[in-house]
Amino acid sequence: MSTLKDLSSPKIVTEIPGPRVREFINRAGVIFPRYFQPIMDEAEGIFIKDPDGNIFVDFISGRCVVNIGYSHPDFVRAIQEQVPKGTNGLTENILNLISRISHVTPGNFDKAVICGLSGSEMNDVAIKVARRLTRRTDIITFAGSYHGVSYGALSLSSYKRDMIKGFGPKLPGIHNMIYPYCYRCPFKMEHPECDLACLHQMVDHAFRSYVVPEEVAAVVAEPIQGDAGWHVPPDDWLSTLRKICDEYGMLLVSEEIQTGFGRTGKWCGVDHWGVVPDITLLGKSIACGVPNAATVIRADLFNRVEPFDLIFLMNTFSYNPLACVATLANIEIIEKERLVERSAEMGAYAYSRLKDMMEEHEILGDVRGKGLMIGVEVVKDKKSKKPGVEEADRIVQEAFKRGLYMIQMGSFGTAVLRVAPPLIINREQLDNCLEILDDSVTKVESAR
Repeated sequence: MSTLKDLSSPKIVTEIPGPRVREFINRAGVIFPRYFQPIMDEAEGIFIKDPDGNIFVDFISGRCVVNIGYSHPDFVRAIQEQVPKGTNGLTENILNLISRISHVTPGNFDKAVICGLSGSEMNDVAIKVARRLTRRTDIITFAGSYHGVSYGALSLSSYKRDMIKGFGPKLPGIHNMIYPYCYRCPFKMEHPECDLACLHQMVDHAFRSYVVPEEVAAVVAEPIQGDAGWHVPPDDWLSTLRKICDEYGMLLVSEEIQTGFGRTGKWCGVDHWGVVPDITLLGKSIACGVPNAATVIRADLFNRVEPFDLIFLMNTFSYNPLACVATLANIEIIEKERLVERSAEMGAYAYSRLKDMMEEHEILGDVRGKGLMIGVEVVKDKKSKKPGVEEADRIVQEAFKRGLYMIQMGSFGTAVLRVAPPLIINREQLDNCLEILDDSVTKVESAR
């Protein structure tokens, strides 16, 4: 008998939404005013079945969470075996967890690992740790970044105005700099002729006018900027940023909440450029849907200051037994099935297909990404590059009707389709998904 994971493509058997989902939406009211994400009745592999029997491909991996796919048998078994042993408190697996996380994160040195529940919380921890370690007050982050919704993470973020509107004041001492967005360079320059004008703006302008670098504790950077539109920086950007941090005594924090655990074809996104951060932040895919996250700190830094109670960096559920075994099982599956390498291989194939698709469609302006983390920017037309927000919304809706669940994102009024299926996706499944996407783009483009 076939199971969901054995399918090669989605299967829609009712109108979208179906009768049972419409009933759910009506009862849920303002919480779920429309059907844009599959209601999960069953999930396996890359597929989600909703209460009406419609089967969708999750083309964004639960927003970069289920990198190993849904209901992996080894993962399920690890959770089931832990439940009768205890679901709260401390276990010896904490030591295994610290060891394994240390092994898959950048840097060949001893590390301290602080665990929590979410990427938002880890950004808060990074702010506290950086200020405590350096005895400095200020933090540099980048315009368009998304770090989470807790107050520290919110203060670091500048994804969209509505994210911060009405919640001020934010934390003081946060400075937003320019992240490289080469498709829409604010300096109207091309790399490498630009000589990284975005970083020079920080050093030659901000550091000489309104930011005192000797008071900056850390620079928090996404190695590939996420919800802003998955912007991949030039190859010399991160290494140059590392040198700037070293020159001014600032810690470099690599925010790997979306880019970690093989998503980009490396264990961490920063690994593409051989740059080693002082602090690495992990979340989302770390435990494949079981709430867990980690802040990984160079032990020599962490031990340099006088001891302080770690409880002030933790919460009630830090190092939770279920979270520990989920993360350990997740790492083992990724290594055993070589999903990091698979992400690189399938990502290169998807990137090539999407570039070809871009050449065929006037409303697809740019394709960028690493591994299975690819953004397709939608525009009104290639010449003007005017953002195609309405077009992107309609593409997402058309794809959803056909069983392909994806979203669009983007800062500065732009719209970028997110292509990020589970790393276990095979060639046939990927081809079928890209065909659905191509058909959806064609439908929207022809309707114009």
